[in-house]
Amino acid sequence: MYRKACASSVQLMHISMPTIRCNRTTSSSTTTATHKEQSAPPPPLRPRANALTDEIIRVDHAGELGADRIYAGQMAILGSGPMGKTIEHMWEQEKCHRAQFEELIRRHRVRPTIMTPIWNVAAFALGAGTALLGEKAAMACTVAVETVIVEHYNDQLRQIMESPNPDKELLETITKFRDEEQEHHDTGIDCGAEQAPFYKAITEVIKFGCKTAINISKKI
Repeated sequence: MYRKACASSVQLMHISMPTIRCNRTTSSSTTTATHKEQSAPPPPLRPRANALTDEIIRVDHAGELGADRIYAGQMAILGSGPMGKTIEHMWEQEKCHRAQFEELIRRHRVRPTIMTPIWNVAAFALGAGTALLGEKAAMACTVAVETVIVEHYNDQLRQIMESPNPDKELLETITKFRDEEQEHHDTGIDCGAEQAPFYKAITEVIKFGCKTAINISKKI
């Protein structure tokens, strides 16, 4: 049986990285401060991204969109159950990841992948479909997806650091998000992912699908 602690929210890991705020309004009562923030001019556009930055932002935007929709699918099925708070915590982080890459898409003037509508539907179906198989199957999905994302982010960090002019902001953003994705992976393990029926088969199929989506999103 998975641990009872999985029924409650997972405690955030301490990460000594610069804070990346998610620009979503959480309360309608914060009228004055919110109005000032919304009326402030957005950050200026940067020169068009080089080939590496362009590819990284496009594929990561697609990946975080997919992660957002996977957890949305899981919440639609399991949100009212004992795993609801745990899934919600991970989903909130993914929403912030997606918002940050949407801002980077705008500022660097990067073209999003044309596959966005397909990834949107497919990711929600993956999250909801595995959740219908049970909580442990949903966590197996989380483990598979986050394994691929962590490896993908580590590869990108190496590419950025080896480039002639490393983008410090992108480096810090990906490092922070990589650490949070690792937290999600570990949460899935703690919550019984490996006890899911056909765990090996489920995770291998999902990993293959994620890697395929990454390769497609890099180019189109």
